[in-house]
Amino acid sequence: MALQVENPFLALLLTVTVLALGSHAQDGRSQGRSVVVSRYGIVAAESPLAAQAGATILARGGHAVDAAVATNAVMGLVSPHMNGMGGDLFAIVYEAGTGKVFGLNASGWAAAGMSIEFLKNKGIRAMPPGGIHTVTVPGAVDGWDKLLNRFGRMKFSDNLAPAIHYAEEGFPVTEWVAGGWLASEAKLRGNAEAARTFLRNDRAPRFGEIFKNPDLAASLKLIAANGRKGFYEGETARRIVRTSEQLDGAMALADLAEFSSEWVEPISTTYRGWTVYEIPPSGQGIAALSMLNIMENFPLGEWGHNSVDGLHAMIEAKKLAYADVLRYVADPRFSKVPVAGILSKEYARKRFQLINMAKANCAVPPGQPPVPAGSDTTYLTVVDRDGNMVSFIQSNYAGFGSGLVAEGTGFALQNRGALFSLDASHPNALVGRKRPLHTIIPALMSRGTVRIAFGIMGGWNQSQAHAQFVSNVADHGMNIQAALEAARFTKPTFQGCDVFLEARIPSRVREELAKRGHEIESLGIFSDEVGGGQAVMRDFAAGVNYGASDPRKDGEAIPEPPPNPSDK
Repeated sequence: MALQVENPFLALLLTVTVLALGSHAQDGRSQGRSVVVSRYGIVAAESPLAAQAGATILARGGHAVDAAVATNAVMGLVSPHMNGMGGDLFAIVYEAGTGKVFGLNASGWAAAGMSIEFLKNKGIRAMPPGGIHTVTVPGAVDGWDKLLNRFGRMKFSDNLAPAIHYAEEGFPVTEWVAGGWLASEAKLRGNAEAARTFLRNDRAPRFGEIFKNPDLAASLKLIAANGRKGFYEGETARRIVRTSEQLDGAMALADLAEFSSEWVEPISTTYRGWTVYEIPPSGQGIAALSMLNIMENFPLGEWGHNSVDGLHAMIEAKKLAYADVLRYVADPRFSKVPVAGILSKEYARKRFQLINMAKANCAVPPGQPPVPAGSDTTYLTVVDRDGNMVSFIQSNYAGFGSGLVAEGTGFALQNRGALFSLDASHPNALVGRKRPLHTIIPALMSRGTVRIAFGIMGGWNQSQAHAQFVSNVADHGMNIQAALEAARFTKPTFQGCDVFLEARIPSRVREELAKRGHEIESLGIFSDEVGGGQAVMRDFAAGVNYGASDPRKDGEAIPEPPPNPSDK
């Protein structure tokens, strides 16, 4: 029935308003932010300052890799609890000119002197969560070097200049970072140098306060001048080893100098016509692909987004995929990981048949994949004007990593070694010069002339979040911004029926899942527990780039500014 309005003025006002709103064309909008669109490059990162630094590098003619390194260097300064030069990185690079996809594993190894016996002789029977014995060689800087040597167009010093500037001049601490920093105060007080570096006035900086890190600026300048040697063979390396020696650790100068990150062949699977790429073990990305293979057996698109059946199927698929990761994934230089078996569609169908749609499984054992013969991280992504793309993730592991800072360096050392097992029979057992099982993973997906580089951080949340993002795009037709924003679940444990659901998932869905045996814990509407992500997309047919940034973080997708005629 038509709306009757007696007052002529109000009738006119109503008519104008309806026309202005485009006949309610946006009433069905399900996302809070619009996708960023540009014919030039785009950088999506968890800090606007970091994304802006990368976009500026693009405007100066830099490759997507140059922008990624510049962005990551700033991220290590402005979000020091999440990432920095003391951590590791992984990257997937799509090279537009050749159509090739490259993977880089820049995760560091344990010191040569580290072993299960070394720790047991100190009375340690299980890997500690932090401290010197969890410190592995930081791989990030060597990763920067490998990426720039292969793809970069700018000097190392150009790419690090924004981070050096902000480290010396200071930056205002953002909302989300301030909260994470505050939560780590007690941990930082456990190490005098960490407290001196990150707790000015004996406390974490508050939202909006200016923070400077001159020690980090000095460390960055050594790399700007000397490349990777400025980190792995110079004063920074000596300070890291001195700290290890003072705390009775095993790190030696040779462990740093001889380290090298590794180019790897990305692993992939297909899902609803998309090809999805992840980094191979020692990372957990294989779990995302395994989940997708299992999920492909369900009509998720027909069931609807975050339906009872859809969520139940994905949660159960997560349990099956992660059980295999925990059992089989390790450094492939030391253990034979059945990658092809885990990723086979036939194996996925067998795992799929174990899912009872009426009841949650609270005790999921690993499967037996065929063997052929013979939560703290930052993610960023870049697409440049030529269509080169970088999916880039970097981390200290826990907040401020090990909680240790080598004197005068300005960055926390990671605690990635905490993921080793002290069970000598396990594939992920601690061995000198071995890389631990890793949680951080970048991703890329492609179909036809479209490429999407994406990632969602958060420890063991990552693979399950990747699978949900892919499903949002492939099953539910969401754009990349909506796919990032959509309500997610996360199951942080490997056993049990516990699962976290964001509050935007309807109560009737949560109630029905509980009836099936899921032990539901409700989160906020945009919860950090399900991680924050970034994404960029390239439509090669149209020559248009798209960017998206998760509202669960402080970040933004920032387009490259147009060329400045005065620069020519």
